[in-house]
Amino acid sequence: MRAYSAGGVVFRLALSHSPVIDFAIDQLVSTSEREKYDTLVSIEVALVGRSYTGIWALPKGTPRPGETTEQVAVREAQEETGLQVQLIAYIGSISYSFVREQVRYHKQVRHFLLEAVGGDITLHDHEYDLVQWFPFHEACRRLTYQNEVNILYQAEEMLQRWSQYRQQEGHM
Repeated sequence: MRAYSAGGVVFRLALSHSPVIDFAIDQLVSTSEREKYDTLVSIEVALVGRSYTGIWALPKGTPRPGETTEQVAVREAQEETGLQVQLIAYIGSISYSFVREQVRYHKQVRHFLLEAVGGDITLHDHEYDLVQWFPFHEACRRLTYQNEVNILYQAEEMLQRWSQYRQQEGHM
């Protein structure tokens, strides 16, 4: 039996301070230029997990009647993470098989790049008992399934292009 779902990589740009970098910047730049280097921007990814199985995954879910793939991705990401998200772009799809109640399912999941624009991870639904922000490369290490790690690496390339575009447009 064929099954379809959608989800995505929920990310945020995190500003962080580093005492070592702060010291180095203080030594290299004038006080008037200091504000340009005040923070570092890093990418964090929200993962959903189940503490009893140790699984960490990207949020995803099944369509409701009449929903587009994009609507499913946004809704499921919001429900499972508690975050409000904005769809940025399509990343790619993964396929896998599983058996439930003696029926073999062939599932395809379409993943989208989703920027967190509000909400709170404490407001997630009951499907997963854990939702946590991870620095990008830690998220890659935490994900349970290699096909989702591959999606995350594809998202990283897209995020680099997206952030360059945003910088050129003066949004960052």
